[in-house]
Amino acid sequence: MRVVIVGAGKVGFSVAKYLVEEDHDVIVIEEDETRREIIQNNLDVMTIEGNGASPRVLTNPDVKKADLMIAVTDSDEVNMVVCMVAKQAGIRQTLARVRNMDYIGKEEAEFHASIGIDITINPEYVTAVEISKILNIPAAMDVEDFANGKVRLLEVRIRPDCDIIDIPITELDFGYNVLIAGILRLGKMIIPHGYDELKPYDNVFFVGAPEDIKEVANRFRDTLTPVKRVVIIGAGRVGRNLANILEQQGMSVKVIDKNSDRCHLVAKSLKKGTVYCGEGTDMDLLLDEGVGEADAVVCLTDDDKLNLLLALLAKEIGAQKTIVRVGKTEYIPLMEKVGVDVVLSPRTLTASVILSYVKKNKFVSVSLLEGDKAQAIEVIVSSKSKIIGKKLKNANLPRNCLVGAVVHNDHVYVPNGESILQEGDRIVVFALPDIISKVEKFF
Repeated sequence: MRVVIVGAGKVGFSVAKYLVEEDHDVIVIEEDETRREIIQNNLDVMTIEGNGASPRVLTNPDVKKADLMIAVTDSDEVNMVVCMVAKQAGIRQTLARVRNMDYIGKEEAEFHASIGIDITINPEYVTAVEISKILNIPAAMDVEDFANGKVRLLEVRIRPDCDIIDIPITELDFGYNVLIAGILRLGKMIIPHGYDELKPYDNVFFVGAPEDIKEVANRFRDTLTPVKRVVIIGAGRVGRNLANILEQQGMSVKVIDKNSDRCHLVAKSLKKGTVYCGEGTDMDLLLDEGVGEADAVVCLTDDDKLNLLLALLAKEIGAQKTIVRVGKTEYIPLMEKVGVDVVLSPRTLTASVILSYVKKNKFVSVSLLEGDKAQAIEVIVSSKSKIIGKKLKNANLPRNCLVGAVVHNDHVYVPNGESILQEGDRIVVFALPDIISKVEKFF
């Protein structure tokens, strides 16, 4: 597929990187010469200096042949205009990053479709929804749903005192219909075999039906209590979205931000939550507002280092769980190593949504795990698939690939070597990034 990306910022760079790795033909359009040179020197893409909405650029023969236009500049309005003009120029599919909530909603989506924008993505709202899902399962580091909610992926961290350490996976009996689909150890993702063992501080990915995953989560919860009281430090777009989502879910919400305008915005949108204008690093303020008694503290400022400091301060005074937003994904392993419970990158989450859209003709959905150290892919088994009628143990699946769950006639089961897939089954496949093209061909 030929994809044109307008905007070579952080999101544009990430999306281009993932698409190039999967052998898509990528063209990046960027007005800023410095940004254009960075992406030109680091990725195998064609770059064009210019305005993505200009006739000169859109009449470029290479651009006109594109299957998809992705507009991810810093301006919502520019992104929308780019998609509108691209549609008029004959580009079949368009996708725009739109951050202003005034442009988001059912009526707005219908209007966007009528003027030529096929899909809009709001990174801050996507991030807020992801955080809310994690907060609803206390033991979770990540939660992903597949097959219209029939299959759930849960990521947890193994503590040193856990009773399942150093035991072959085949000997572990959780008593539920779940499968260990991946293990992240020392920054490396492992697609496990039966003889693999879990080690302290492993991040482990379980997959199964939501009710079974809930039982697994309860097992790892230990002393963690359900999240009812949340402190949000940072009232930017992510913070405001998250505060409203959590309040609607019945949680007690406190928001802290040093910017009075942001505080005023979030205060107007909340019905019961409280907002405090002050420095998140003010220890007296944190103690006075009960941050130490919070079930979760979510650090969402625009400064990665400040978010790390705030999370460590919150842990020091007793907060049960900390979640941090980062802009630079290279900080994620460090933050997790020093004690932050969950680290999220809006850039990676947005790229995951865009990749799912790009692949929708081949896959139902795609989720990037741990910054694309692995992918969870939802596939509908077609009549042409090589796997139909064969036992999984005889199917010669690509190496570093695992079928984690199957939905057959609305029934979810975790397959084993004797399982046989049928046409129309929905399956969730876990694979390392370097074999995704093989997975595509196989299924």
